[in-house]
Amino acid sequence: MSKAIIFDFGGVLINLDFEAVPRALREWGADPSDAFLQQLSRQYETGQIPTAGFLETASGRLGGVSGATLAEAWNAMILDLPESRVEFLENLRDGGGYRLFLLSNTNALHMARVRERLGGPAYQRFTACFEGFYLSHEIGLRKPDPEIFRWVTGRHGLTPGDTLFIDDTAEHILGAQAIGLQTWHFQPGRDKITELLTRS
Repeated sequence: MSKAIIFDFGGVLINLDFEAVPRALREWGADPSDAFLQQLSRQYETGQIPTAGFLETASGRLGGVSGATLAEAWNAMILDLPESRVEFLENLRDGGGYRLFLLSNTNALHMARVRERLGGPAYQRFTACFEGFYLSHEIGLRKPDPEIFRWVTGRHGLTPGDTLFIDDTAEHILGAQAIGLQTWHFQPGRDKITELLTRS
């Protein structure tokens, strides 16, 4: 088992409703696969545009749906972070000698909702599990670009072949494998992160 582990956030640690945003888009008569909206999301996730600009541009694309309505629908995908997973991370950090990192494609709205749902003390307890806590909109890089993995491993002196990356998105796994990281393609609803150490 690798002694350095890089975790994805959504779907691996925190539960998500993956259909929340597509469901809202369909209700508004929009196509969830709209290339313009997908590109806008990628720009927002890499910090190229601020929240106000993201909401204003998306509103225009969606026929004037209000920013507040958009933000609420956008954040509806953020669910809970079970206590058992936080305890597991703390045990890995404190008792297993593991170096833990988080690497997430996310954005300011989603992280504000995460902090709101967890509450300040619980959010700080969670982030304290990690030696490095990296969010795409803060560092200007996003998965699956191999550069984001080089950035994290280089910053912390990690050897890719001795580092495990866990993510629920296949293209992200491929990006990590491109620089030689060990990987686990996590399957939400089937796999349990708390069983990491017992995987064969």
